[in-house]
Amino acid sequence: MSERKRPEARITDAIIEQLEKGVRPWEQPWDSSGAAVSMPLRITGEPYRGVNVVMLWMRAAAEGWAGRHWMTYRQALALGGQVRAGEVSTLVVHYGQSGGDVGDDGEETRTFRYMKGYPVFNVAQIDGLDAAFYPAPIERPVYDVQWNADLEDFLTASGADISWAGERAYYAPGPDHIRMPDRARFRDAEQAYATAHHELIHWTGAKHRLDRTFGTRFGDTAYAREELVAELGAAFLGAHTGLRPDHIEDHSAYIDNWLKTLRKDSGAILKAAAQAQAACDFVLAAVERGRLAKAA
Repeated sequence: MSERKRPEARITDAIIEQLEKGVRPWEQPWDSSGAAVSMPLRITGEPYRGVNVVMLWMRAAAEGWAGRHWMTYRQALALGGQVRAGEVSTLVVHYGQSGGDVGDDGEETRTFRYMKGYPVFNVAQIDGLDAAFYPAPIERPVYDVQWNADLEDFLTASGADISWAGERAYYAPGPDHIRMPDRARFRDAEQAYATAHHELIHWTGAKHRLDRTFGTRFGDTAYAREELVAELGAAFLGAHTGLRPDHIEDHSAYIDNWLKTLRKDSGAILKAAAQAQAACDFVLAAVERGRLAKAA
């Protein structure tokens, strides 16, 4: 029966299953050395985007895979590889558009968007590929808790008004600023930067930026959706900057609200992932503009 479900329903079911276990499936997996696997890649080296990132991270974390590349069965064969017998694929989705041609009567036909799912395999499931596809073992890095100059530059270049003072982290839409707790309140620099990433995603939702609807009260649907976007977006940003988002202390309260949202709407996670990807792209573009302006 589950095989007949639409892709968005199958994706939502998989994510709900993890949330019910108390696991946030959009946390990027870490290999045995302690290094982040980072963004999953297509066979071309192009990063996956949106909800596909979540699905592939979730599977890699569950299986303990460190390889970043994913491919279809046919792609593996074309590269001289072979998916091992008994291996189970992972669902990813593709968005497309049909129609829009000009008919014999000279009228343009109606266009419509569609989504279809297809199976991919991680390189850890495939034998015989070029050695470059398989991650080389590396020594476990020693985390430096000192403030990171590159990440400080990242936050500054974003153009967001960020100050580190007070007792809590939040984005205020009215004055359009981010307020962070005093740095001394964080247990380490990584938690501080991960929290800043989360608030940067909220910052992108302002009307003059990406114009997302903010929830105003903990527990309401809009609030839960916005927090889900911020969580996913912070995870995506963390894949670019090398951070794992772990700032929310009361995981269970947030997870309960996300479960309520996803159970009501199987398309909610796809929309949240798309909005999170757009927010991540917005921040990265803002940082790039800020760095170019500084160098000019």
